Amino acid sequence: MAVTKTISEFKQDFVVNLENKGRATATILAYKKDLEQLIEYLSGLDKADIPLIRPIDIEAFRDSLKANNYTDKSISRKLNAIKTFFSWLVSQKILENDPAGPVAHPHYENPPPRILTRMEYRALRDAARDDARISAIIELMLQTGIRIGEVANLRMEDIQDGKIAIKAYESQPEREIPINEPAKQALDQCLKIRPKAQISHLFITKTGRPLLVRNIRSAIDRYFRESGIESAKVNDLRNTFIAHQLKVGVDIVTVSKIAGHKRLSTTEHYLQFVEKSNGKRGAKLDEL
Repeated sequence: MAVTKTISEFKQDFVVNLENKGRATATILAYKKDLEQLIEYLSGLDKADIPLIRPIDIEAFRDSLKANNYTDKSISRKLNAIKTFFSWLVSQKILENDPAGPVAHPHYENPPPRILTRMEYRALRDAARDDARISAIIELMLQTGIRIGEVANLRMEDIQDGKIAIKAYESQPEREIPINEPAKQALDQCLKIRPKAQISHLFITKTGRPLLVRNIRSAIDRYFRESGIESAKVNDLRNTFIAHQLKVGVDIVTVSKIAGHKRLSTTEHYLQFVEKSNGKRGAKLDEL
């Protein structure tokens, strides 16, 4: 089969294929950037045509990332994008041999999830106590394990009957998350000061615009600093919820469903970092 397109043109076809499959927007954006980085490198080798690319070229790209101080984890993630791309080209019979197939990933170990101590998340609450909106977000993430992107997308109508309804989005199915009393109280306080607005987003700015993920992350990071909590990120609130529920004996399938994990193995990963208490297996969700 004659190849009439450049690698850049095939990259765009690949992106469209990912979009048609309903892959997450963040994943598509990351794959696109990673492939553009590879294409830029290959252009320096005068290899804009797919049939010219060999495993040694991709290995050289991998090694150039290392030389430019990319972490092994970042390099491995970029290789995943590249391998997926070339595997797709083979599946489309554009290539007969996969030049990325033989290229090895760098070895690395994922760091353990950062799980906040009781003292730390109480200090965070205290630092944000005069900010009803961010306090509600912190409480929601701690008490439900909801993702930051899901927080930003919450609508007023998603909160009802003591539950949060997370609508299906991208590759995530819909799910319901129970709201406990501390989260409910924090939400009630937030709604009292919420500006009147035509949009239905639950969390909005003073001017009535949706509160974006970057706004939420920036605010919580500031309160982490103010409370003296080091090496913590917003997602650690979610980590803390998952670890705490497993610790007190909540069934792992229940925790996995509430957290929205696609694979049970993702939830199981937390077990090695959790020392179980004497709580009974199958216990109800616990308040933090």
